Amino acid sequence: MSFCCGASMIGTKGTLRHLQTRIHNVPLLFCPVCHQVDVHYLVEMEYEILAEYAHGDGAAEIDFEEYVEDRHGDALFENCVSSESEDPLELVRNQIDSSLDLLMAAKALNDEEWQTQLKQRLSVLSKRRTKLRNRASSVNN
Repeated sequence: MSFCCGASMIGTKGTLRHLQTRIHNVPLLFCPVCHQVDVHYLVEMEYEILAEYAHGDGAAEIDFEEYVEDRHGDALFENCVSSESEDPLELVRNQIDSSLDLLMAAKALNDEEWQTQLKQRLSVLSKRRTKLRNRASSVNN
């Protein structure tokens, strides 16, 4: 599993900018709490090489999937707790459940700093859950 600020990161594909080049369909890990985005560690070297070549060629946009062989397949996001293709509300609920479990462990260990971090994360996730619920109810009305 990949973690950021204690939250499990979400597996997805997206677009990154390297200098003047936009690279599409890059396997990414995304933190739902702090919004940190990392190139998936299994393709990080391929991404860096492709980005440098694309920039050197002056390409404005390229597709990662066209140039890099998908030798990882389903294993690429196998270690992610969630993927972007899941229902966003369910994804946030799972993150909240995990954070609550960790908060219980932090309390058992009397780790005040960890408890504070988890409470902040829960606050962010709770706000996101409320937004998603409001958005869903406005679409259904």
